[in-house]
Amino acid sequence: MMKKRSNVYGGGRMMSGSSTTTSSLTSRDEEIEWEMRPGGMLVQKRIGNPQVSSPILRLRIAFGVLRYEISINSRATFGEVKKLLTAESGLQPGEQKLIFRGKERENGEYLDICGVKDRSKLNLIEDPCSIERRFIEMRRNAKIQTAQRTISDVSMEIDKLAEQVSAIEKSISNGVKVSEVQITTLIEMLMRQAIKLDGIPAEGEASALKNLQGKRVQKCVETLDVLKISNAKVKPVVVTTKWETFDPPPTTAHWEFFD
Repeated sequence: MMKKRSNVYGGGRMMSGSSTTTSSLTSRDEEIEWEMRPGGMLVQKRIGNPQVSSPILRLRIAFGVLRYEISINSRATFGEVKKLLTAESGLQPGEQKLIFRGKERENGEYLDICGVKDRSKLNLIEDPCSIERRFIEMRRNAKIQTAQRTISDVSMEIDKLAEQVSAIEKSISNGVKVSEVQITTLIEMLMRQAIKLDGIPAEGEASALKNLQGKRVQKCVETLDVLKISNAKVKPVVVTTKWETFDPPPTTAHWEFFD
């Protein structure tokens, strides 16, 4: 009945044509057939002669307040568009979402099959999951940098203490006895640095640096433990202030007589 009315009334024909076009577009968007390319990429199945030359499209891309314009083959996929936009937007293809006619498009969908024309506008948005991952990565990097600075400060303190260990080792090897309190105090100071290191949350390069400084502390403490034993065997040098007195030689006056 509607077909008969549309043949009689011009308005009916226009409404019928509009309805048919809208229905066709909706059906085309919803009923997409896919095929697998030799490389393993899933793309939209193309109907027609693939040998027919295709025009180059100029696409307008809106990314927030930024605007880009790119040229691409009309038979390209939305995934290929994303690759071109990487240099412009700084986003990797996996971080991008392309919106055309109010719908997010899959990487394997072809531009021409989806109705993209010359000067068509596409909206580019960053994947919310990508934003979250970047935020987590920034926080992680900030923690690593903080850990590295703290470990660097501890490392400087360990350098100073290691110099003292070397000085004590040199004294004992030269037979000079060192105060036991000096050795014990130095061990306590090294252990404080070890406690500081244990309290630093670190990962990646910071973790490796932390482990390295921990081994330095351990080596210094082990050296001092050995020096304790060696120091106990060193006999203290007795310094005396007693002076030896010597009797002066007798002085005898010899007189010579001359006739």
